[in-house]
Amino acid sequence: MPYRSVVLSFVMSALICAALPVAAQTSYPSKPIRVILPFPPGGSTDIVARVVGQKITESLGQQVVIDNRPGAAGNVAAEYVARSTPDGYTLFQVNVANTISATLYPKLNYNLINDFVPISQLATTPYVLLTHPSVPAKSVRELIAVAKSRPGQLNYASAGAGSATHLSGELLKSMAGVDIVHVPYKGTGAALTAVLSGEVDFYYATVPAAVPYAKSGRLRALGVTSAKRASLMPEVATVAENGLKGYDTGTWHGVLAPAATPKEVVQLLSGEIIRILKMPDVREKLIGQGLEPVGDTPEQFAAFLRAEIGKWAKVVKASGARPE
Repeated sequence: MPYRSVVLSFVMSALICAALPVAAQTSYPSKPIRVILPFPPGGSTDIVARVVGQKITESLGQQVVIDNRPGAAGNVAAEYVARSTPDGYTLFQVNVANTISATLYPKLNYNLINDFVPISQLATTPYVLLTHPSVPAKSVRELIAVAKSRPGQLNYASAGAGSATHLSGELLKSMAGVDIVHVPYKGTGAALTAVLSGEVDFYYATVPAAVPYAKSGRLRALGVTSAKRASLMPEVATVAENGLKGYDTGTWHGVLAPAATPKEVVQLLSGEIIRILKMPDVREKLIGQGLEPVGDTPEQFAAFLRAEIGKWAKVVKASGARPE
């Protein structure tokens, strides 16, 4: 073949390869993708995984399989994925519990930063501070005033020691400088029942759980724990608006892959997730369930994870929280 023809053929091949999607160049994905969830089926963890997973299945042509592996506040699932082959076919849906565990547990068999590579944050779910109607407060500001006038008399429920609902109360306690008593329960259902009966004064519930009780008047919604107001409860001010500037808590969901997963696979998945979370139908489904879509780059999500670990480390240390 003449030299000029060889060069031309090489250039054309390079241009064609550059134009092909990353998935075509890497042959990824060529089989189903498993997303390991740290909690049982049901709830916001499952909802966001299935909504986004279905869209990835449609766009990449391979089934996204949801695999629930609960245990040890999300650490069982995290450790399993950390030890998985870093090929993009086993992913972990991380949440706030794992960033708390980084400090809460004295020894873990994985490191959230070193053993994973971030892909993208999926969505956030703020809490709503709900009080029993007997509590003489109609805002977080008033609740803090009551707590200061009655040291050690107000109490709050949580889904368990070391849970995000527990530490959200500890964060309020430290930032507001109040003496309130933590009462741990075994799960969100028991904690919610306790505040409904008046057994405890307040509780941090997710937005979907809070809406019906707040609307019926059975409980009073004093504040949303996120930096911005919740889409489903825009009439409820944030805790930060009530004098605790910088107060920002709740739960959230994101996707991680084992460390050493090929960069092109991480970028492909991140791009897909960002695109999917901008879709009107996806946003409508998630917001309707109290989930605020995010969708960010691996670099942005990495920075968020480090910030969350640092924030909760301070709260765990100050509160003396220990895992159950």
